[in-house]
Amino acid sequence: MTIRVNGKVVTPSGVIWQGCVEVKGDRISAVAEYPSARDGHWIVPGFVDIHTHGGGGHTFTTGDAGQARAAAAFHLGHGTTSLLASLVSAPLELMRSATTAFAPLVRDGVLAGIHFEGPYLSAARCGAQNPEFLRDPSAEELTELIKLGDGAVRMVTIAPERAGALEAIELLTRHGVVVAVGHTDATYEQTRAALSAGASVGTHLFNGMRPVHHREPGPVVALLSAPGVVCELVADGVHLHEGTLTFATSTAGPERCALITDAMAAAGMPDGEYELGGQEVTVADGVARLSRDGAIAGSTLTMDAALRSAVTAGVDVPDAVRMASTTPALAVGIADQVGALQVGLRADLVVLDDDLNVVRVMRAGAWVE
Repeated sequence: MTIRVNGKVVTPSGVIWQGCVEVKGDRISAVAEYPSARDGHWIVPGFVDIHTHGGGGHTFTTGDAGQARAAAAFHLGHGTTSLLASLVSAPLELMRSATTAFAPLVRDGVLAGIHFEGPYLSAARCGAQNPEFLRDPSAEELTELIKLGDGAVRMVTIAPERAGALEAIELLTRHGVVVAVGHTDATYEQTRAALSAGASVGTHLFNGMRPVHHREPGPVVALLSAPGVVCELVADGVHLHEGTLTFATSTAGPERCALITDAMAAAGMPDGEYELGGQEVTVADGVARLSRDGAIAGSTLTMDAALRSAVTAGVDVPDAVRMASTTPALAVGIADQVGALQVGLRADLVVLDDDLNVVRVMRAGAWVE
């Protein structure tokens, strides 16, 4: 059976204003002009969120497989067809059990991988990470988790100034695990050393990082100026000012900027009291903060909302789509399967109206109910 979806098709090379995406089975079989198309909807690749802790009242941070399935299903309804399950800083026991629980979900395609955001982070820049669990990188721990996951561990965030960080980065990259620099008080030079060791992503750029200073540019400048490094951006109007978002995008380009949600369980849920990594979180007016000190505690963002926010800030639609799909897929090594409307890739697409609201979602050639 062949499915044809007509509209304004956003491809890596630009927009086909009267176009068609043809799907056979679970793959894209053709992307072409279709002059008789009457549907004015945007047709974009499924979103790829490489940093999310949960959503729809469900969390990845406890390592519960049922919660993970439900969180992934929530984000799928908002156009995210591929995502990493991000954990926060935790004891090794929880990291082990989460890896064991999530590895089958990765094999089944429910998740694109596991992201450990910590615990190898800076106490000075820990943000909403639980300081009780922060520690130096351990080659023994990482080796065990890599073996346990058998390909499921996709990314680890590390503060490069911690003892043993460079060795850990080299270990991870040798095993095909992406290393991100984040929650760090590193200097410019320390960050550059991490990049030389193999780190290739900046975890939520600007947030949880030593700020830029004209005599100590710090991690932000090191990451923005490094060819091949992808910088995560949380486009929720809380983590970043619109001017900061557009500055980063114009500096690094959409091919090196990835929109992420950094969402927690409260995404899509009412204001109220929640939990993140063993810490109480209060959500008010859709903004999640630690109850104890008011630190930003992830977000309540979805990827479709992030796309709209980026466009509102001044990023044009094709560039924003690249940042929501193609660039993050490249960042974590899954661009050979997803992230673009190209022949041979998995048939993941999102139909958006002119206000960029989700109309329909297709994953692996099937429309999502």
